[in-house]
Amino acid sequence: MILHQTYRIALYQPDIPGNTGTILRMAACLGLAVDIVEPAGFDMSDRALKRAGMDYLEIAALTRHRSWEDFDTWRRDEGRRLVLFSTRSALPYCDFSFGARDILLFGRESAGVPDHVHEAADARLVIPMKADARSLNLAVSVAMAAGEAVRQAGRNAGL
Repeated sequence: MILHQTYRIALYQPDIPGNTGTILRMAACLGLAVDIVEPAGFDMSDRALKRAGMDYLEIAALTRHRSWEDFDTWRRDEGRRLVLFSTRSALPYCDFSFGARDILLFGRESAGVPDHVHEAADARLVIPMKADARSLNLAVSVAMAAGEAVRQAGRNAGL
């Protein structure tokens, strides 16, 4: 069974084309839209992006936003809640109730998000890890978060 979701995944200035391609492929398979907040740290036509996304890039629902300000204005106009995944949060993502119109936001692989983006989020979540672990791969983190949101949507729809 494939669930059509209204969830969106947003990547803030992603650095690594392979991660972005993998995320686009996963999102296409789950029926999720992806927003890229530019500038990205690579050319969006990059070979690694195409290799990781394979032919799924053709069916991915991708929207590019020229800046954080453009993205934030758009999402506020749409009435969407912004849920930031951050190592600076204390609330575990599995303890959070996702809403159908949420945007799951992930920062740059190299630096996360700046303070003004962190403060603009409606909710901030963390993926719990061992104390001595620094971070997960971005594509893995996005898959974990999207999986939980989709699981909750299925439960809430009585599936």
